[in-house]
Formats: sequence, structure tokens, C-alpha cells
Amino acid sequence: MSIKTGIVYHEDYLKHKTNTHPECKERLTATMNLLKKSGALENLVDIVPKKATPEQIEWVHDASYVEGVQALCQSGGGMLDADTVLSANSYDVSLLAVGGVMSAVDAVIGELSNAFALIRPPGHHAFSDHGGGFCIFNNIAMGARYAQSRHDMKKVLIVDWDVHHGNGTQDIFYDDASVLYFSIHQSPSYPGTGKMGEVGIDDGSGFTVNVPLPGGTGDAGYVYVLNEVLVPISLEFRPDLVMISAGQDPHFADSLGGMNVTAMGFGYLASIVKSIANSTSEGRVVAALEGGYDLTALPYSVLSILNSLGSLGMDIKEPTSSPKDELSNQVRERVKEVKEVQRDYWDVF
Repeated sequence: MSIKTGIVYHEDYLKHKTNTHPECKERLTATMNLLKKSGALENLVDIVPKKATPEQIEWVHDASYVEGVQALCQSGGGMLDADTVLSANSYDVSLLAVGGVMSAVDAVIGELSNAFALIRPPGHHAFSDHGGGFCIFNNIAMGARYAQSRHDMKKVLIVDWDVHHGNGTQDIFYDDASVLYFSIHQSPSYPGTGKMGEVGIDDGSGFTVNVPLPGGTGDAGYVYVLNEVLVPISLEFRPDLVMISAGQDPHFADSLGGMNVTAMGFGYLASIVKSIANSTSEGRVVAALEGGYDLTALPYSVLSILNSLGSLGMDIKEPTSSPKDELSNQVRERVKEVKEVQRDYWDVF
């Protein structure tokens, strides 16, 4: 069967107005422009997002929080927290962002092999009762719950490679054995969570896997971590659906991070995750945009991910020369430490 890769996009995602904020509409327009210019877009299946209902949002978020966001937007907008902007349209756009992930889930469980949701605002810092870190509703968490309730996907793997730890996603599933949350992130960095010892509680013990890495880690370190930690745990977990919180701010050019991943590196990561899905979940992968704020690096990184997911065979050369990259002893030691922590929960270690 030929691989069919879908992309979720809608111009209404541009209506979440943030002015000079780094989480801006140009992130999406620049990415779409490159996808068109490169010819990749013509090889992707367009997925039209549907808007999530408030009732669906409440599968993950408290009703009082959802109503508060709606009220603030109806009053013209304001600050959800110190760094999260709401405009008059942000509530409706946020429903469409969640709905974009849900639509991608429908498509991948239907006729497509995998999909990328090019959405905003991002979501992985959103908790059940509050937002933050540029995030309003937790898109990926909603997608996982939707897959479980609508499509009977009993076990979901979430791979979060955003440079910042997805504290909201971790919290939502912290006591849940049906969702395996894996995060590889820079440490120390915002939001200060995601330590190796944060492994889940109660029934969810062992189903949170955190790999905090030192600044400056590049492609070799990320690939090593995924192969040494994510792959064996995932093959033991055997998810029915694989999801990616695809934040491209570990890119070396991104000013909000301090990592050295290249655009090609994100393609390598996507290939590893795709291979996990091929072995466990009939190839089903749904990726959703999280961070990534450099308006040149982000488009090339997304293009590289789609090139891998769709087996497009494109030769991608980003315009900025990449830093020297090698696997550091720090990363090797961190992997040993993570395996030691996770040994209590996974037979593979």
C-alpha cells in the first residue's frame, strides 16, 4: 500500500492574533509557503479541520476553565498568563486547533497512513484547569482522548520533542496507563519540570518517560535517545496510535531554545517514530505542531518531517549552515540514568 500523508491547515488559524509575540501567524504562513514552493504540498492530502465542541474540550479541561477562556475572548481578549495572549477570536481558533488534531486522527484511522496538523495555538503546556506557555487547550491530549473514545484506540503513545517539557500533557496523563508520554527536552529550561524521576503515579507509574538533555544537544544525541530509550519501551508498550507533539524549537537557529537539531534531524526523528508505528500500530502517526519560532528554520523542519512521514524522497537543504554535531558523553550518561530509572517499569531494561 502506498503511503498517503495528510496535512491539516486552515486560514482561520491565522485569526489568533498575538501581534509581536513569537507565537505568531507567520509561523504557519511561512511553512505553507515553503510546502507550496517545494512541491511537497501537491503530494499531501488536504484534511479540512472541524471545530471541536465545548463538550469535547471538557473531556480534558475543566468546564470553568473553558468558560473562562470563552468569556475573556468575548470581552475582546487579554493575557491568559504572563506570556499567553488571547484575542477576540482565540477561543474559536483554539476549538479549531483541537478539532484539527481530531480530524487528523479520523483520517489516519481511516484511509491515510499518517498526518501532520499545522495548527496554532500550540497545546502541550495547557493543564486541565489552566493554560500557559503560549498554550490554551491541550491539542495532543484531546486528540488522544478522542482516539480512545471515538475509535477505540486503547493505548496511545505521545512523543514530545519540543525543546520545552510538555508539563500540561504530562499532568493530564500522569496516573493513566493507557497513554505513554515520552518527552525529550532541554534542561534546565522552561517550565522546569520533566525530571527523570517524574515517571507517573498510581496506575500510571512508568508511563511517563522523561529524558532531560543538556543544551547544545544535536541530531546525534536525539537519534541516540530515541533508539536507546523510546524504541524499546514503545515496542513493549505496543500502542494502537502514535502521536507526536512536534515542536521544532530544538533547531539550532531557534532563539527560544538552546539545542542544535537540524531540519534534517527532525526528519530522522520522524522516521524513527514512523518505524515504531509500522511495528505496532499499522503505521498510524498523527503529528501536531507545538513550538518552533524561527521563521526560516520552522518551515524547513516541518518539510523534513513531512518528507519522512510521506516518503516523498525530497533532497532538503536548509539555507543556514548547521553546527558541528557529535554524540556527547553527557547524553550517553543521561541515557544510562534514564534506563536505570525506567528499569522498574519496563522488562526491556
